[in-house]
Amino acid sequence: MSTIIKIENLAKSYLISHENKRLENYIALRDVIADKVKSLFSKGKKPDLIREEFWALKDINLEIKNNDQVGIIGRNGAGKSTLLKILSRITEPTKGRVSIKGRVASLLEVGTGFHPELTGRENIFLNGAILGMRKWEIDKKFDAIVSFSEIEKFLDTPVKRYSSGMYVRLAFAVAAHLEPEILVVDEVLSVGDWLFQKKCLGKMNEVAGEGRTVIFVSHNMEAIKRLCRRVILLDHGKVIEDGNSETTVAKYISEGIRSKKNFQDYIKKLRLDLKFKLHNIDLKQNGAKDSESFIFVNSKDLIVTFSYEVLEDTPKLCIGFELWDTAGTYLSETFLNWDDANSVVKKGIYISEAIIPANLLVPMSYELKIWLCIWDSYNFTKDPIVIIFDVYSDGITNMAYGKRPLGGKVTLPIRWKTQRC
Repeated sequence: MSTIIKIENLAKSYLISHENKRLENYIALRDVIADKVKSLFSKGKKPDLIREEFWALKDINLEIKNNDQVGIIGRNGAGKSTLLKILSRITEPTKGRVSIKGRVASLLEVGTGFHPELTGRENIFLNGAILGMRKWEIDKKFDAIVSFSEIEKFLDTPVKRYSSGMYVRLAFAVAAHLEPEILVVDEVLSVGDWLFQKKCLGKMNEVAGEGRTVIFVSHNMEAIKRLCRRVILLDHGKVIEDGNSETTVAKYISEGIRSKKNFQDYIKKLRLDLKFKLHNIDLKQNGAKDSESFIFVNSKDLIVTFSYEVLEDTPKLCIGFELWDTAGTYLSETFLNWDDANSVVKKGIYISEAIIPANLLVPMSYELKIWLCIWDSYNFTKDPIVIIFDVYSDGITNMAYGKRPLGGKVTLPIRWKTQRC
């Protein structure tokens, strides 16, 4: 197979500016007003700035062949989205070069490549034109795109009125059906419902079977293994592993993401433009021996702890998490204040705990996808903060659950009673 993408010594840096006098993530309105007043008497002198150079990618060298199905995995902030933006020609590298042969269709963020004032129908033709397709080529695929997206009723509605799920349905349908040589898909598919995600994975398999190249970023390890023959693991902007899907995914799960130290370092570096400061997130068990990894027994409660400071009274502030298994099956979710649309979290320092009962989770691997958000409005992080953890059986008998773990994802406390008639 011929090389369709060649990446040589690729690096990407960003300059992050901070005022010398104030480095906190959140600045109150009173501070902004005070700064403006002071500037009137400072004779035009600009504030001192500290410039921090952040390298999102460092020394990336890769070759991707025609008809490759490549998965890219890694923790949040590892450089996955930056790499895809460079491949999609959305941003330029700081160093190195990228050679691409063929048209690239990308689905990176909700609404990318769509004009909000245009209708769904008009955006289909706009995207096709961007890909270099003739009108007759787009006409040929038009009915298939509309059918796949399942939004025919809203086809002549401006896309600014679409929900995020509708955006993704139409955007993926356009990207997959307009026959690009290279299809690039980021984690944005997680916005869609489960049936649509399954449909998209099937379409990507079909695209790969037609001899085209697919590059797929996801936190769903089962989807990565099912779709991709080759997987690249990124960490802090560098390639840590590049090999077959089973080996690379196993390395990712067993080493990096389960390390408490790595996770705590990530939380410390996390920059959030919030109305509160996130101090820490931890997952632990009372009475269990503290370890360096997120590995727990099934006979004790699991406690998710959030430490944070609210800087001003904040309406509808929610923190919480979704529970998944590492095969990509959604199990449950819980959020503080989610059911109270009128809640206001007062200014102050808080520690919130969510307790997952003992003997509920069967021995296997799980994911906590942690969200910080304003209820029914927006998320403060583009992607969830993810903790992958293991549950194993310590052999302690609990008569409500039986002496040994059974199948399934959770254990239900169902008691049996038999009466002889």
